[in-house]
Amino acid sequence: MQKRKLGSSDLEVSALGLGCMGMSSGYGPAGETSAMITVIRAAVESGITFFDTAEIYGPWKNEELVGEALAPFRKQVAIATKFGFKIGPKGERLEGLDSRPAHIKEVAEASLKRLKTDVIDLFYQHRVDPDVPIEDVAGAVKELIQAGKVKHFGLSEAGANTIRRAHAVLAVTALQSEYSLFWREPEREIMPLLEELGIGFVPFSPLGKGFLTGKIDANTKFDPTDFRNLVPRFTPEARQANQGVVDLLNRIAPRLQATPAQVALAWLLAQKPWIVPIPGTTKLERLKENNGGVSLELSPADVQEITAAAEAIPLQGARYPANLQKLIGR
Repeated sequence: MQKRKLGSSDLEVSALGLGCMGMSSGYGPAGETSAMITVIRAAVESGITFFDTAEIYGPWKNEELVGEALAPFRKQVAIATKFGFKIGPKGERLEGLDSRPAHIKEVAEASLKRLKTDVIDLFYQHRVDPDVPIEDVAGAVKELIQAGKVKHFGLSEAGANTIRRAHAVLAVTALQSEYSLFWREPEREIMPLLEELGIGFVPFSPLGKGFLTGKIDANTKFDPTDFRNLVPRFTPEARQANQGVVDLLNRIAPRLQATPAQVALAWLLAQKPWIVPIPGTTKLERLKENNGGVSLELSPADVQEITAAAEAIPLQGARYPANLQKLIGR
């Protein structure tokens, strides 16, 4: 497995990470614990050293799963988790955003216990809290770094002004936001800023929440608890309209002796050397397939062909329902 550095930081990780959210929430019922541990440990054995979780995945269950799975390999891997939400006492509901410094420190202590570790490698603010100045957020994480409880600071779905302000207080190691052939908006403003400031980029949903694998079409039925049921881009009509991007990958993949998912990941990796996508999966065969995207070398002509063809395909539907759309890009 190839390695990459996140921006100008000293955090070096595998070129692909593993997004662990879907093992506990988001895409239907949680996976069986022992099976998910098997997938996470197989990822380590395949060379993956970067694992992504958050307190709200579950809530809390995903951090516990990741902590248990990675305990035997802790010194070999980097674990990223997130703060920034207020969660009901029994995990029964989210009660809004909360990035007050005192709360950030409480979350850090609780996450350390669930992850069975004494340090968090990368601690992201999950969503920007408009009620707390980002300078205060960065200051709180800086204190955690000084205390030896956190190594690196990250932001998730933050806007350019927030990134710049945060970075002025404490070096931001990575931004995590959605980016793929299915969602290219970060190319406009965010990626040039990250390059300017030396910040790494960690795209989540690099396979378009599964759409770019070619396994989803207008007739696919999702589990009632699957988040995609609420996403405008995943209505049957939008899936039908957006099939062109899947057709593009299906057309190119055979020529490259690859799968559509591998082409989509290889295209992402070819954009910048400081990009580390974190596809998620609950299946060993998909883990192996995704890893194959790292060794798929696209020529500049391949990248240009894919990019140009994708730009000609108008995509329909917002990537979040309205209540969540307002939490991004602030």
